[in-house]
Amino acid sequence: MSVSSLDISIKKVEKSRIGEIDPANIQFGKNYSDHMLIAYYENGKWGKPEIMPFHELKFSPATTFFHYGQAIFEGVKAYKDPQGNPIIFRPYSNWKRMNRSAERMAMPDVPNDLFVDGMRELINIDRDWVPTGEDTSLYIRPFMLAIDEFIGVRPAEKFMFIIITSPAGPYYSKPVNIYVQDQYVRAFPGGIGFTKAAGNYGMSMYPTMQIKKMGYDQILWTDGFEHKYVQEIGTMNVFFVIGDTVITPDIKQDTILEGVTRESVLTLLREKGVKVEERPLSIDEIEAAYHAGNLKEAFGTGTAASIAPICSLTFHEDKMTLPPVETWEITNWLKKELAEIRYGRKKDNHNWVVPV
Repeated sequence: MSVSSLDISIKKVEKSRIGEIDPANIQFGKNYSDHMLIAYYENGKWGKPEIMPFHELKFSPATTFFHYGQAIFEGVKAYKDPQGNPIIFRPYSNWKRMNRSAERMAMPDVPNDLFVDGMRELINIDRDWVPTGEDTSLYIRPFMLAIDEFIGVRPAEKFMFIIITSPAGPYYSKPVNIYVQDQYVRAFPGGIGFTKAAGNYGMSMYPTMQIKKMGYDQILWTDGFEHKYVQEIGTMNVFFVIGDTVITPDIKQDTILEGVTRESVLTLLREKGVKVEERPLSIDEIEAAYHAGNLKEAFGTGTAASIAPICSLTFHEDKMTLPPVETWEITNWLKKELAEIRYGRKKDNHNWVVPV
């Protein structure tokens, strides 16, 4: 039975692959659900979306996104509520952000019903793939590709919108060790740092590979001018608890992704009466707070990562090791509070949760 009025062509698998999944050992990004959604944009309009069995795609070697990186994506999650019903966390926010990325990358807007209702229909069909264990979810990956078969440099005219899903466990299984990067640069004002464009992540691979050889989990990027104002972590926005204040870099310069989890955290903190500041924050200020005993907690936020405690930050030769995570008040409260809402165990006063 359809969950929306969106006209979708549906072809289901003959036999589900769900038996291949070990529910006690779900790893992030390793397995994919039975079905996927695909829609094509041509001649200035979107065609009828299709839900079909998950399968490999075939492209011409001349396809635009291979050569010029005209590709964007989003990350959303679905959870099971206490009654066993799938619910999606804040898909409308991801839809709006995807269209901000699309505009900057000269790609067409994705209609609301295609993004949200198509997603709901897909998850309804694959509802058994939404895991029930604590810290598990169904990770949802909507993405759009430029698919002209043309190797001249120009904005494409044909596009493909796809949604795939994957049962997921925790992205980070333990608190993370962060290296503060001041050699390589992630984004400049006027660039595409605020988008979820594929190239933003491709350019981070080499620096990330280098710091992982050094024993770190992720990079905390700094600004491209002075190399001292912290921006975001490779997969997350970042927050610091300094004294009684939670501080996170502002997003005014278009160099930081406007995270959905970030915005959710800011809302919850302000409702709780915690002092919050969105402003430029330098690594010098963080170091000074640490050495004065005022850096209490640090954590990353993101759809995949959820709330990820940061156990240490290293800048040059200065390794800042934070107190044991189990003693933290704000980070642990946020993690529990968000989980209660996402799993439908607590009343959602913000209309963040969308039923399937």
